[in-house]
Amino acid sequence: MGAAREQTIRTLIPARIDRMPWSRFHTRMVAALGVAWVLDGMEITIASAVGDVLRAPETLGLTSTEVGFAATVYLLGQVTGALVFGRLSDRLGRRKLFVFTLGVYLVANGLTALSFDYWWLLLFRFIAGTGIGGEYSAIHSAIDELIPARYRGRIDLAVSGTYWLGAMIGTASTFVLLNPGLLPVNVGWRLGLLIGPLLGLVIWGLRRHLPESPRWLVMHGREREAEEAIREIEEHVLEPGKKLPPVDRRKALEIRPHGPVRYRDVIRVVCRDYPKRSVLGATLMISQSFLYNAIFFTYVLVLSNFYGVSASDASKYLFLFALGNLLGPFVLGPLFDTVGRKPMISSTYILSGLLLALTGWLFKEGMLTATTQTLLWAVIFFIASAAASSGYLTVSELFPLEIRALAIAVFFAIAQTFGSLGPTVFGALIGDQAHPEPTRLFYGYLFAAAMMVFAGIITIFLGVRAERASLEDITPPLSQVGS
Repeated sequence: MGAAREQTIRTLIPARIDRMPWSRFHTRMVAALGVAWVLDGMEITIASAVGDVLRAPETLGLTSTEVGFAATVYLLGQVTGALVFGRLSDRLGRRKLFVFTLGVYLVANGLTALSFDYWWLLLFRFIAGTGIGGEYSAIHSAIDELIPARYRGRIDLAVSGTYWLGAMIGTASTFVLLNPGLLPVNVGWRLGLLIGPLLGLVIWGLRRHLPESPRWLVMHGREREAEEAIREIEEHVLEPGKKLPPVDRRKALEIRPHGPVRYRDVIRVVCRDYPKRSVLGATLMISQSFLYNAIFFTYVLVLSNFYGVSASDASKYLFLFALGNLLGPFVLGPLFDTVGRKPMISSTYILSGLLLALTGWLFKEGMLTATTQTLLWAVIFFIASAAASSGYLTVSELFPLEIRALAIAVFFAIAQTFGSLGPTVFGALIGDQAHPEPTRLFYGYLFAAAMMVFAGIITIFLGVRAERASLEDITPPLSQVGS
């Protein structure tokens, strides 16, 4: 490694990636990698929907608190997987990890469907969570490093938003699987957990044919492999007869491979070199994680306990809620590349927080029905979904390439650690009383709303204008000479 670290490489690979037009290669790549969010959305939706079913004596006979804790265990698994696999993604490459972590998820989630008591359910949920947590860091790194700069914001938001496509698929499936008139109650929830692995198997084969990130390769001194990878991508782009614009040679970088990144390097970058970005990233990620995990994991419990909606009927409401979340990043996403990161991130966080506080008050006053609450939440989360997706975009593009996956993992872990408290806390606020008290839950909504507004205000002061800029212009790599 010593010899590699002495070598200086002059490269135009980042400029060659950023000058590319959109192509079928980019579409295939986003589809193959973005499925991680589809799987997670499907997973969490089905888990949320079956929560009420798992309280039935003929299933696992859980309490509301145990249902919430099972969700918390899944989130803690995501934290563990993000930290372990995020570091490996920076060391071993994006491609190896996004193939392996999907395999972990497929196996573990298939075993979850076979759980015969509460403790086995917790174990398999935790392992499935590690696979999805590892997916996030490797996939966001790969997408950001392969997408041309002018598309990066909208594509990153759209990929994150596909979580809700998974939620809609999960919701549609639970409408059938959790209908006791069609399937026995102890069978339907198990079949629901097998949908994700079946979809993942199709995508797993597609991922194996994707190239490694040329940016990652060249920063690690593997110049020949990086050149092969970028030529392969350029050939795919040129297939339909498109012409590539000339490369701006002023964008050439001089790289001296950094070698293995140590934890003290990460601490130095996060705490000393970019402390404001670290505060920004942590604030955005924590606030959106608490909001989503608290509300979405307990959504069915709210519909059941406060409005008397059955588990099978709840899927109708979940579908509308998920549709609002899906549309948000796709409709608002292009504005993050044109209007800009700071104004869009701050406004979406603040507006969604204020609307949540208002809706929470209406809920406390008993002025809502299951339908009107769902409609209001669909509007709120149309905005909040774009905000939450922009949190992932922020932490993925504001730190050097050599620690990008681990940085994503660290901020994801911090966020999920706080966010994992949400389902347990809100489950306890809902309780198991025959006549639950809405005031306690209102205070929970108010707290989540305040976190979102605070994150939006922080963005006004600490946000970075990263729209349409090369990753290397936003943050020089550790390997860049003179950085």
